[in-house]
Amino acid sequence: MLPLRATMNQSLLLHVVERLESLVGKLPATIQKPILSELTPLKELFLQQRPPRFVFTGSEKMTMPELVEQVFGIAAVQPFEIYHWKDLDLPERGTMSILDARGADAANAAQIKEELERQPADIIFFLDDCEGARGPRKIDMNNLHDAAQIAARAKIIALAFPSPKRKAATDCAERIRTALDMEGLDVLSFLPGDASVEATKRLMSILARDVPNEARIEMIRFSRDKDAQHQIAQVLVKSTAAICTAIGAQPIPLADMPILATLQLVMVSGIMYVSGRERSLRAATEFVGALGANLGAGMLLREGTRAILKFFPGWGNLVSGMVAGAGTYAMGRAATVFFIDGLSLKDARRTYLASRKKAPRPELMPPKMRKRRSREAKS
Repeated sequence: MLPLRATMNQSLLLHVVERLESLVGKLPATIQKPILSELTPLKELFLQQRPPRFVFTGSEKMTMPELVEQVFGIAAVQPFEIYHWKDLDLPERGTMSILDARGADAANAAQIKEELERQPADIIFFLDDCEGARGPRKIDMNNLHDAAQIAARAKIIALAFPSPKRKAATDCAERIRTALDMEGLDVLSFLPGDASVEATKRLMSILARDVPNEARIEMIRFSRDKDAQHQIAQVLVKSTAAICTAIGAQPIPLADMPILATLQLVMVSGIMYVSGRERSLRAATEFVGALGANLGAGMLLREGTRAILKFFPGWGNLVSGMVAGAGTYAMGRAATVFFIDGLSLKDARRTYLASRKKAPRPELMPPKMRKRRSREAKS
């Protein structure tokens, strides 16, 4: 379950999405489908947001708190109940759900099945302590296959914990691959010291990439993976800018300003959240104001210009849409370099001014406009 503040922000986003979907129904048919396609990833990432779900099978050598610290680099002090989902919450990092299915026998199989059917797993971890002479224990492999059969869409990742005195890490990993015989299986070896840190970094990168869209935001907050943060921020910025372009191009002077402003603030607060901060529309408003693009004089002048242009049918609407899209894109780029890259507010302002020159997504333009822009680009 997500924190109360995240739930409140999801309620706001739901309200915005409902208003957008209502507005889309009134727009020309040629741009309805592109807008809805841009809304889909935003709804999956933020509206349907939930914690990632991890199932652990295999070796029981380590306690779950020890395992969480070893694998995720996180100190977990909460008690864990085996064979039941457990939410692990960390301030300013996120939430993940863990199901400890290690050591299950026939008597526990029904409980595990019930839990996996209630909340399907995203990732199944198979643990091997590399101590068995003939490889992983048969009962551990059977438990893995049973869990994988129930959670058919879950990705499987093997984790090796070889003792330097007993087994080389490469030998242990190869033994797991041979035993499990799964194509494309990721096997990570955790050893004391720097090797374990590197394994954790690689695992976090894999998880941020491979969990479903609904779980990616929380996973990225846990992982602090910069590449994944940039990827999600880019999706958020491009989709929001494209939607604002389409809405801004409609011949309704001033009527679209509240929804455009809300979309822009939701976008900035989403980038803040991805970076590891708390999501806050108030903080987003303060950041946008610091850029010089707030809802005060600067933005009113820009939006007022757009509104005046709308009184000139055709050309005016297209220009006003492009202005709305370019301004939104620039705002998102500035938020990305400030919150994710950690650059100064001065650098964020430079990015904002430079990015306003970027063109909006051409697929949301009317066909005649797209053809004209294409001819201009070729010439």
